[in-house]
Amino acid sequence: MKQVKGLRWWIISLIGLATVINYVDRSSLAVMWPDISKDLSLSKEDYAGILTFFMVAYAIGQGVSGRLFDKVGTRIGFVLSIVVWSMACAMHGLARNLASFGGFRALLGLSEAGNWPGATKANAEWFPIKERALAQGIFNAGASLGAVISAPLIAVLYSLLGWQATFVVIGALGIIWVFPWWYLNRSDPNQHPWITAEEREYILKGQKPAETVRAEDQALSVGEILSHKQSWSVLVSRFFLDPIWWMFVNWLPIYLAEQFGFDIKQIGLFAWVPYVGAAAGSLSGGWWSGHLIHNGWTVNKARKLAIIVGGVVMLPSMILCAYASTPLAAVLLIAAVLFGFQFVINNLQTLPSDFFAGKSVGTLAGLGGMTAVGGIILFSTWLVPTLTRTSYVPFFMMGALLVPVGILSVFLLAGRIERVQIQK
Repeated sequence: MKQVKGLRWWIISLIGLATVINYVDRSSLAVMWPDISKDLSLSKEDYAGILTFFMVAYAIGQGVSGRLFDKVGTRIGFVLSIVVWSMACAMHGLARNLASFGGFRALLGLSEAGNWPGATKANAEWFPIKERALAQGIFNAGASLGAVISAPLIAVLYSLLGWQATFVVIGALGIIWVFPWWYLNRSDPNQHPWITAEEREYILKGQKPAETVRAEDQALSVGEILSHKQSWSVLVSRFFLDPIWWMFVNWLPIYLAEQFGFDIKQIGLFAWVPYVGAAAGSLSGGWWSGHLIHNGWTVNKARKLAIIVGGVVMLPSMILCAYASTPLAAVLLIAAVLFGFQFVINNLQTLPSDFFAGKSVGTLAGLGGMTAVGGIILFSTWLVPTLTRTSYVPFFMMGALLVPVGILSVFLLAGRIERVQIQK
């Protein structure tokens, strides 16, 4: 029988690749917006409206897809999600006004949302506890790598093809991804025909028994999940912290265009730099907390220390961004902000699998994504056109305020980070 060594790393690498594609598709509108807005006579307020369509649908998608992945599993769940979002991205090339952009963007948000609860669930299935933050870091590095690639890639495609055809080309990437995913991810570690006996034993021994023996008995209703204070630490912290990432995903190209007079080619040359910092934060934050756990630290202490370190990096960097006088200084400081953010978010995104097991993990991850979208719509969509009318200083100061509020919510609500005791 065919066997694949390190199968869990192949699985999470494919999910990381899906996340690269996710961010290329997602970032395309922002990178090309300066010229799209001129072609279609659309304003910054119109752009915020299109983002709102995306984020509302994204919030719905987080809740629906979390439950969907718990029901159909990660293999089918990822196929459904990526096929729909790839088609939605390609259809952006047909948009001609605010309404059509809003509709296609909403479909993109609804389907792209599944990537996150799906990855959290796959992480819980395929990795022992001590490796989960690192696995989450590899997955999140896909988001950063996608953002690194997207600006120069889209700038080149735009210069060759124009914005309509660029949307079609990048939309095709997700369809191609489906084939290796369907071939490799045949089942969970319990039943996969290609996993080695050593790797299966290693994964299962590093997980709680409830996750590997009777995971189906651990499915909780939404009400039961929300009855635990620990769940609210995920929801509240993501409401305040996720907008920091989206401030730059949504507005970095426009900030460079308005603050420094950049065109699309110059945006392509600079806008990738901050996401190198994000990728470094993804990998180092995940590795570091896992390293602490491996050396005898409790999950509680390792996760919380990683969250504190990331916050200490984020806060001063965000304040300094407000006064950056050159584009190089700006993108390097934003790189530091995103490094700290990813250092934190890797450990926040493992909390659902730290608190719960089996079919409750995807549900809580999806609920966390929904509340995150509420914060994103408020802080990094609706408020931005008003805050940036005369200066970007208020934009960065708002981000700085979100850092301590989000981190404190973990410490006030999570208590000790460990498996929640379920009374059945």
